[in-house]
Amino acid sequence: MTISCISKMSSLKSTTGLLKRLRTLMNDTKYVRDPISAYIVPTNDAHTSEYIADADKRREFISGFSGSAGTAIVTLQDARLWTDGRYYLQASQELDSNWKLMKDGLPDTPSQEVWLSKNLPQGAKIGVDPKFITYREWVSLQKHLESSGQELVSVENNLIDLIWDNKPKTPNNQIIPLDRKYTGKSVLEKLKEINKQMTEKGVGALVLTALDEVAWFLNLRGSDIEYNPVFFAYVVVLQEDFVLFINKQSYTNNIDNHLKHEAPGITFKVESYDQIGNYLETLAENLKESVWFYDESNSYLVRLLDKKKVFISDMSPVSHMKAVKNQNERKGMRNSHIKDAVALCSYFEWLEREIASGNNVTEISGAKKLEEFRSQQEDFAGPSFETISSVGPHGAIIHYAPNEKTDVLITDKELYLCDSGGQYLDGTTDVTRTLHFGTPTDHEKQMFTLVLKGQLQLGSIVFPKKVKGNRLDAFARQFLWKVGLDYNHGTGHGVGSYLNVHEGPMGIHKRDMRADPGLEEGMFLSNEPGYYENGKFGIRIEDVVEIVPATTPYNFENLQFYTFNTITLVPKQTKLIKTEMLTDEEILTLNNYHQKCRDVLGPILKTQKRFDVKKWLWKETEPISK
Repeated sequence: MTISCISKMSSLKSTTGLLKRLRTLMNDTKYVRDPISAYIVPTNDAHTSEYIADADKRREFISGFSGSAGTAIVTLQDARLWTDGRYYLQASQELDSNWKLMKDGLPDTPSQEVWLSKNLPQGAKIGVDPKFITYREWVSLQKHLESSGQELVSVENNLIDLIWDNKPKTPNNQIIPLDRKYTGKSVLEKLKEINKQMTEKGVGALVLTALDEVAWFLNLRGSDIEYNPVFFAYVVVLQEDFVLFINKQSYTNNIDNHLKHEAPGITFKVESYDQIGNYLETLAENLKESVWFYDESNSYLVRLLDKKKVFISDMSPVSHMKAVKNQNERKGMRNSHIKDAVALCSYFEWLEREIASGNNVTEISGAKKLEEFRSQQEDFAGPSFETISSVGPHGAIIHYAPNEKTDVLITDKELYLCDSGGQYLDGTTDVTRTLHFGTPTDHEKQMFTLVLKGQLQLGSIVFPKKVKGNRLDAFARQFLWKVGLDYNHGTGHGVGSYLNVHEGPMGIHKRDMRADPGLEEGMFLSNEPGYYENGKFGIRIEDVVEIVPATTPYNFENLQFYTFNTITLVPKQTKLIKTEMLTDEEILTLNNYHQKCRDVLGPILKTQKRFDVKKWLWKETEPISK
C-alpha cells in the first residue's frame, strides 16, 4: 500500500454552515485569547499518527476531504486544503465550492506558511491547537510567520470540537499481551537498550508519544485505531524504570501481570492518560537532566517544559529499534507473508473462476471474500488497512476504496487493481497485484511492463550499508521516466511486525526522508512502483522485501553490501507482460520468483487440499521467454 491512509469516496459534504460557525468562534474571546485571522486544522491526532480514530478526524469533518494526508486552513474569507499528489483527484471530488484545493508539491503551489504570510496582514494571529501539530512544524511555522510580522498562537480549546455535534467518543478497546515467540525481546531487554542510548545522550527521561512505539516497547497490542493494533497511551522511560499513561479502564490485571513478567525487578508506575502533561511539568522541576522528545511529538507536550529541560532529536530511538527486526520478528514476517500468499492465491483463483462463470462479483463483495480467505489462516487478526479493490478508472484513484455508491462489477473488460494486507500475530502484510481477466490492450500491457521492469530492478538491487532509501528510488522509476511518465507516491515504506502497515523512519521516495537512518539488515520495506491514467486505469505492483546481506565478488574496504529478499509470494500476471520489453536477466528474475512461489506454496496448498488453487498457481507461474 502506498504511503497514506485509504480514502472513501463519499457524497459531497456541504460545509457552508460549519465554516460560518467556525469563523464566529475565531472572533469570540470566550474561546480564543485574541481574535484570530486564520485557523489551522491538521490531520494529526495527539500522537501524530498517520491513521487516526474517528474521534480525531477534525480536518475531514470541517472540509469533507477524507484522505489521510492534508491540512485545512480557514480564514475569515477563505478556506484552503493542502494535500499531496496521491490525493489531488480524490480531493477535487470531495471538496465543495467553499474550498480551494492547494496541490502540495507542485512548483506553483505556495507552502502553507508562504500563503499565510502573503494573504494575511502584518500583526495577524494564526491559531492552531498545539496538541495536533508537531513540535518541528510549530517551530518552523512560528519562525516563518514571525519574519512576516505575524504570530502563531495556541488555541487549546479546540474550535472544531466545539462545532462538532455528535462527535464520536475516543475508543477504549481491549489490550492484549503479545507472546515472546512473536516479539523476540522482553520489555526489560528493550528498556536496557533504551537506557543505554539515554545515557549516551545525557538525558534523564524519554517520552514515547507514537502509539506503535508504545505498543512495541510494552509487547502489547490493541485496536483503538482501525486496522492498527495500537492503543491510546504514553510512556515516559526513566533510568531503569518507566511510567505508563493509559485509560485506567483499559489496564486490567492481565496487562499488569504481563508487564511484571516482562520487566522483572522493574518498579513501573501506571497513571491516568490525561495526566501526562501534569507529570511532565513536575518531572522537569525535579529532574537534573533534560527530557528527550522526538521532534514529531505534539507541540503541546514539548512546550510545557522549559527549553533548558528539553532535548530534541529528529528520530526516536525506539523508531530505529522497532524498524530493525530481531530474529523472531523476521521469521514471523516471512511466515505471515506465506500465509497471506495462500489467501491471495485462493482469492484470485476464485475470482477468475467466478468471472468466467458469469457470476457477479463487485469491488466490495470481492474485498469481503478476500478477507474471508485471510481469516482461514492461522493467527489472522484482521486486515492491515481497508482493501483497495478497484476496477478500471477507480484504479487511477490511488487510494480508492469502494462504497455502496461507487461499487461496480469486476469484469473481464478492465484492469483490476487489488491492494490489500493482513494483520497476523506474527507479522503484517501489504501486497498489490494488477490483473486482467480478459484480453488486455497493447497499451495496458506496455504500461504494466514498464512498472514491472522498475519493480524487478529495485527488488534485485545491491547497495552498501546505510545508504538512504531516496538514493534507490530512481531505479524503480527509470523506465517510466525514459518515456516521460511517473507516479505521485513513494516507492517504498517500512512495514511493522504486527503493527502499523506504514512504519518509519526509513522509506524509498523521490524526496529526502529527513529521519531515514540508512538501510540495514533486518528492515522490511515495500517495493511498489505504479502508473495511473485518470479516467482509465491504475497499475501498481507491490511486494514486501527484507534487507539481507548480498554476496559480491569484491569487498571494497570491508564495506557490507545488502540486497532485497522478496517475501511476498503471489504471482505477477504474465498475460499483462510484453516479454519483448524485458531483458534476459529480468525474465530470469521473474521466472525464478515464480518458481519460488511454486516451491513454497505448492506443498501448503496440497496439505490444505486447495487443489484448484494449486492448479491456478502453476498456470500463473509458467516460465516466460521471448
